Amino acid sequence: MNAPISGSSAYQAPTLLEGTSSTHLTPSGSNETVAVPRNDAGTSLLMTRSPNPCRRGCRSVEACACTPGERARYLARLSRPLLDRIDVHVEVPPVPYRELEADRPPGEGSAAVRKRVLAARERQRARFGRARVRVNARMTSRQVGRYCGLSAEGRQLLAQAVDRLGLSARAHDRVLKVSRTIGDLAGAEAIGVEHLAEALQYRGLERWFL
Repeated sequence: MNAPISGSSAYQAPTLLEGTSSTHLTPSGSNETVAVPRNDAGTSLLMTRSPNPCRRGCRSVEACACTPGERARYLARLSRPLLDRIDVHVEVPPVPYRELEADRPPGEGSAAVRKRVLAARERQRARFGRARVRVNARMTSRQVGRYCGLSAEGRQLLAQAVDRLGLSARAHDRVLKVSRTIGDLAGAEAIGVEHLAEALQYRGLERWFL
């Protein structure tokens, strides 16, 4: 799904219909309804967007030639409540030609990644025991408070990020859930500052709202 699209407030937050078998996302100003089935594995929403309204592929907010007003109007097409529901925002800058031609060491293989993911899933199953929740993404706010404790340094870092980025309560909890998952992938018993810092890096789109 591409976002933002033309028009004002093009994509609003999904309407979660409790007790039904589907989640509906309706682009405003359109007769189209995107029905996403809900199942035991959950639903993944993937979205892409141009980095800025000028679409020049700027490497950062600071390097963008667009005015703050232009960026604000561009981002207004993507509602903040929907943005809150996206756990990971990843910026993919253009790759310079010299890096494409350079010899690079191979990345982590799929088998190794699969092994780490399975170990993280097992850690989560052990954590939640007989609870209906099986994965970190499904944690309730109460479970986030129970299983996503931070050190004093971590709490200070999160408080600064909430103030600086204007994170909502929902985004706050999602940062903690992602932090807990990053810790699980690293085999850590507790959320470290490094896990929280990485999770906060995945909220990069919030910077464009400042």
